[in-house]
Amino acid sequence: MTDTSMGTAEQLRNPDYTPPLARAVPLGIQHVLAMFVSNVTPAIIICGAAGIGFGSDQAALGFPDMTYMIQMAMLFAGVATLFQTIGVGPVGARLPIVQGTSFAFVPIMIPAVSGMGTAGLAGLMTGVVIGGCFHFCLGFVIRRIRFALPPLVTGLIVLMIGLALVRVGIQYAAGGVPLMGTPEFGSLAMWAPALVVIFVTLAIKFFTRGFTAVAAVLIGIVAGYVVAWGMGQVSFANVGRAGLFALPSPFKWGVEFNAAIVLGMCFMAIVSAIETVGDVSGITKGGAGREASDSEIAGATFADGLGTAIGGVFGGLPNTSFSQNVGLVAMTGLMSRHVVTIGAIFLIIAGCIPRVGAIINTVPINVLGGGVVVMFGMVCASGVNMLSDVHWNRRNMVIFAISLSVGFGLQLEPSALQHVGKTAQILLTSGLLPAAGIAVILNLVLPEELSSESTEEVSGGMAGHGSGSFRRD
Repeated sequence: MTDTSMGTAEQLRNPDYTPPLARAVPLGIQHVLAMFVSNVTPAIIICGAAGIGFGSDQAALGFPDMTYMIQMAMLFAGVATLFQTIGVGPVGARLPIVQGTSFAFVPIMIPAVSGMGTAGLAGLMTGVVIGGCFHFCLGFVIRRIRFALPPLVTGLIVLMIGLALVRVGIQYAAGGVPLMGTPEFGSLAMWAPALVVIFVTLAIKFFTRGFTAVAAVLIGIVAGYVVAWGMGQVSFANVGRAGLFALPSPFKWGVEFNAAIVLGMCFMAIVSAIETVGDVSGITKGGAGREASDSEIAGATFADGLGTAIGGVFGGLPNTSFSQNVGLVAMTGLMSRHVVTIGAIFLIIAGCIPRVGAIINTVPINVLGGGVVVMFGMVCASGVNMLSDVHWNRRNMVIFAISLSVGFGLQLEPSALQHVGKTAQILLTSGLLPAAGIAVILNLVLPEELSSESTEEVSGGMAGHGSGSFRRD
């Protein structure tokens, strides 16, 4: 319910309104807490894929790099959020939009930095910068390209993102990727804290209301962390070695151009831009009861790209608008962009203090795994929810079936591409780009006349009497 003690109903719907600081500061911190885990998790996953920070052989070398990437995740989430809330010229929607590290890019980034990759972190960050510049340019045309990405395509893409990540979640919950040399992988000692995270998250999510429910994953990870600490799985040895203040370093890992990474970043920028359009529309509808303007949508896209490009220069990963904070705006009924600006300032301050990143780095991989099992499962569920808006006729079933079969099949059996070049492997083995590419092309070229035909030929009769549930007349 809207708290009218913060202002009149008209003020609460005004993005330029600033509530009293006694209310604005905790509300700003609330926005940070709602997105915090999702924001730093991609950096930890990419470090794990690159062999940084996990395993006894990597600990001494990996600790500073992982801490640094966690710092950059916080710092440039704050910077990109300021681009959205305060704005610079045409950049920024000037709405209460919280930016954070995007999960959508993770399936593309993992093969880029893992053993399959040829450029490592230097190539990845170069790709992030170029992809961010491309993302910025999408702001000029974003309204014109939405037709190519209907719910059938966007739902499939989001579903594929989740499917590409769930394996990572299970590996982490079981103790890390086996190749990292974790002898306890899959043991009860590894699974116990992860299961605590999952069950506490579910309990908080379904038996509480308000902000507590929004921060369910964070609370679950705290509970799992306490259990892991009691089992002797938490080490604070590196925290004391972390500095109290540090500024980011440009091109920390160097510069290296890799065509596969650049292409992957640019394609996913299109997906991220469409996601941002949805988030901007959700904020204006949920908080102000109106449609988003063209300038707000373009400005938000510009801010996405600029934040990503600048972050990439200093070792940050791609940024995008965070949907959980869209829900928080609707829940509080407060549209003030200045409240979110306060949250962004907290993120920037935390990003300049290495010790904050070092403390986050003490979270055991299995505890993090419990949280990402929930988060990645929700990504899959979000994709399915988008697909529920699809009219499941013969045409759309063919598009979905072929795209999913090829994409998910390559994801399950990446060795099917062992004879293609490294560039193609990086682009194709996640399954995400093949599935998305096929869906976009088929959706554009298949004749609409197929839409009126029966689905029986495609389903082979399996739909039976329940086939009507797939149609929306």
